[in-house]
Amino acid sequence: MRAQAISVDDTKNAVELINLLTKYSSCLQIANESVTGDPFSSGKNSYGAFTNSASNFPFQSGIVLSTWSSTQSAGPFVRTFGGGSDSWPGDTDLNQTLNSNSVNATVLEFDFTPLTNSISFNYFFASNEYQDDYPCHYSDGFAFLIKEKGTANPYQNLAVIPNTTIPISSINIHPKITFTPTKYCDAKNESYFGQFNNTPNNTSPINYAGQTKVLNAKTNVIPGTTYHIKLVIADDRNTYYDSAIFIEAASFNSAIDLGTDRLLATNTAICFGDNYIIDTKLSSAYTYKWYKDGTLLSSATNPSYTVTAPGTYKVEVTLNPSTCIATNQIKIEYTPEIVLNNSTLTHCDFDGDGKDIFNLTEADNEIKNNNSTLSDVTYYENLTDAKDNSNPIFNPAYYTNQSLTQTLIAKVTNSYNCANYAELTLNLSNNNTQNPISIITAVQTKDFEGNKNSAIIQYTGSGNYEFSIDGILYQDSPEFSNIPAGNHIAYARDKNQCNVSIPFPFTILDYPRYFTPNGDGINDSWTIKNLNLLPLATINIFDRYGKFIKQFNSSNLNWNGTLNGYQLPADDYWFTLIFEDGKNIKGHFSLKR
Repeated sequence: MRAQAISVDDTKNAVELINLLTKYSSCLQIANESVTGDPFSSGKNSYGAFTNSASNFPFQSGIVLSTWSSTQSAGPFVRTFGGGSDSWPGDTDLNQTLNSNSVNATVLEFDFTPLTNSISFNYFFASNEYQDDYPCHYSDGFAFLIKEKGTANPYQNLAVIPNTTIPISSINIHPKITFTPTKYCDAKNESYFGQFNNTPNNTSPINYAGQTKVLNAKTNVIPGTTYHIKLVIADDRNTYYDSAIFIEAASFNSAIDLGTDRLLATNTAICFGDNYIIDTKLSSAYTYKWYKDGTLLSSATNPSYTVTAPGTYKVEVTLNPSTCIATNQIKIEYTPEIVLNNSTLTHCDFDGDGKDIFNLTEADNEIKNNNSTLSDVTYYENLTDAKDNSNPIFNPAYYTNQSLTQTLIAKVTNSYNCANYAELTLNLSNNNTQNPISIITAVQTKDFEGNKNSAIIQYTGSGNYEFSIDGILYQDSPEFSNIPAGNHIAYARDKNQCNVSIPFPFTILDYPRYFTPNGDGINDSWTIKNLNLLPLATINIFDRYGKFIKQFNSSNLNWNGTLNGYQLPADDYWFTLIFEDGKNIKGHFSLKR
């Protein structure tokens, strides 16, 4: 059972403990090391160095600071009241940090001068307060206190729950506690609680009832500035149920802080086309090597580097004249490009006052490339306002132009809050266009094609025109397809929307491909649609063998499937449509019964 436990050496002094944390790093200058703990247990210190061979323990080695004899930290867990003494004092700085009344404090202190701009260390908190309902009431805890040496500045505590200022303690990190129906409390910051060790047949490497997950304490510092650090742990209000802090060897690092990765997944990626500056914030007297995706950037030798493309960027800094070499890396991703189109809205100045009301939103879809994932378009009168998010056009559906030709700025953002810009040109044209009015001379139709009927508008004039069937949508080409049968009107106009041609009516003919003369009132007879518009046209119907069956015209518009009063059989029948000028069209259809 004990083979799974950590081993603790409580003979180490302050210098040896600090050297374990720093591994003699040349990136840190350490001085004035001291350690204090249990003054009453002769030959037993509340601090020490540990080593570990257990697979279920997060650190191979490091230091332990505890509120009882540090050698008692070796596992497995055994429930006891613990050690300590009522005469062993607490710590005033810890009391202020945890808002507690501490006793049995162990303190490791030292001065250090970093050569880089960031320090950090890895640790976890363990406690015998993780029993019964004690986490609901007792705040055994730990603080990593730092301040600039020689100043009256207050300490900053680095041992806090990530992204908060909440100190690390048994009362601040625990799952839901239900000891009895009347002794319970809700969970607090449970995601940072690691495990209970007070389980039956436990093989815990440490002699503590529970522990947090491994946490990382980190802060930015000023290179060359001397700081004082104080690591302190204590019990809250009583000497029972002790606690400890385990700090990983070599994890107290003076490092380079390049910031967090800029990733799409965390919504922090860099906007397409933007530059991003990675800055070490270190002296230009140091030697720098920058790498992108493992490849040395030979021309990059400055403390900062300007990123223009995605990748993983690494810096290696030799902190002259020391032998310290510090490295760090950061991953940079870019958002997809926002592809926009410039657009134009053109109105005709009918009253000649040089003004008109434009609905700018008519250009939204064209500007956004019909991309529904983009934001609504916001319009501005100039690019400066657009980039500053100031003076947007308040009511874009009713905007009055400021000049005959005016360019507005359209701003669109994506889900990453990145922006891109396009131009919207407003043109106001008077009726005196350079394009003479177009005259439609004919509409050449190709009908009897079912859903594929087509038409070509024939016109005079050599201007810049656009065309429409029934005035619904205008297009550049005079050719139209998929026109339904029926009466239609062709239009042509100047592209400035001035000078619309005289409407030209035309008809698309078509016929049903089958009919069912069964008396149900649906498709009971066969005819050519809109035949009444051709009063001089004649239709002859034949059976499949060419036998003449029926003739009718606009005064007798249909055939009911009979010959001389007798019903003809279901079959294919043919027709010939003869126009006034003698031209004819042939086709066939089915009679179904």
